[in-house]
Amino acid sequence: GQTYAVRALNFVFEDTVEYRVREVLEEKLAIILNDFGVDKTGDVLDSAQAGQLFDDLYMETLINPDNLNTKVDEVVSRVQQQLVVAKESAAIYQTNEKLDPTAAQQLIDHPIPHWIERMTVNYLRSHGGIAQKQDKAWNLTLPTGEQLNNVVFNATLAAAIPGAQHLTLEDTRIRGMVMAKTSFTAGQPIPYLAIPGLSVDIQGFWSLWLIAISTEDWNQQRIMPLFLHDNGRVFLPTSRHIWEQLLTVEVEIQQHLVGEEAITAFSKTWEAALVQGKSIYEELVRKHQLQLDQEREKSTYAFAARRRAIERIGLPQVRDYRLQQLAREEQAGREVMRQKANVTPELRPLLLIRVE
Repeated sequence: GQTYAVRALNFVFEDTVEYRVREVLEEKLAIILNDFGVDKTGDVLDSAQAGQLFDDLYMETLINPDNLNTKVDEVVSRVQQQLVVAKESAAIYQTNEKLDPTAAQQLIDHPIPHWIERMTVNYLRSHGGIAQKQDKAWNLTLPTGEQLNNVVFNATLAAAIPGAQHLTLEDTRIRGMVMAKTSFTAGQPIPYLAIPGLSVDIQGFWSLWLIAISTEDWNQQRIMPLFLHDNGRVFLPTSRHIWEQLLTVEVEIQQHLVGEEAITAFSKTWEAALVQGKSIYEELVRKHQLQLDQEREKSTYAFAARRRAIERIGLPQVRDYRLQQLAREEQAGREVMRQKANVTPELRPLLLIRVE
């Protein structure tokens, strides 16, 4: 029956042991969140055992502040152990949800294992690694020298081949390849590709771009395919179709465009990307502005609540001091928001090829 939003606020004084514990915990737990994902981390942190861990941590650090970092490391280590156990046992947990055979079949038929396989093999071959096919499995040598034998990327093969290693996006090595920062530079040789299934009229330059905006604590990005025909026109449906073909068919590099021609082609594609990427950039800016508005609303509400509480203090000297302190904090908060409003845009070419 509640019709109004209910806000729960937890206050902590700055420059206190409690504040320092919270600061160190947030920093270390952010790393865990990145490794295990929000679902598993949330399950562990919201458990009664985790609550007792944090209560004990605050008590021990209040009694002995000098051991703060040691105690925090111990708690974080125990949380990590619980997450590992939760991740390993997740496969045997039962669910009350009704199983949908259609959804299961769609998951089995999803092409992402094939994409991961092609990405891994091509990444290794282009970064000094080795990928050798042996029957239906792969023997891989990573650029670091680590060797992985009998590797498969498909769950069906993993069940059929004894001793097979099943690599997915959950593997940190695969995620490292996915997250590797790459870019195509002006003057770099542009490969010629003949893509099966394309019309003979499709001749031009296909490229893939990353469009992003970032602040000190916020980052959003989008990937944009672009096809620039030799007649100077941009065909967005064709760009998406070529991207889909590159993910599904085998292609071979026939030759490379080099020298001044490659520089000119890159320049023309860059100009087209600036025009086509404008709407995506504006969408990201609107999303960032919406987040800022929500943060400002929460901050305004929190400061107003604190001000009302301070104004109820009976001693004028204490009340005035707390109000002045609150005003300084509010000013600092506004400065932080002004800094967050300054975004850094990025337009980065990931790939450029010649299609004929």
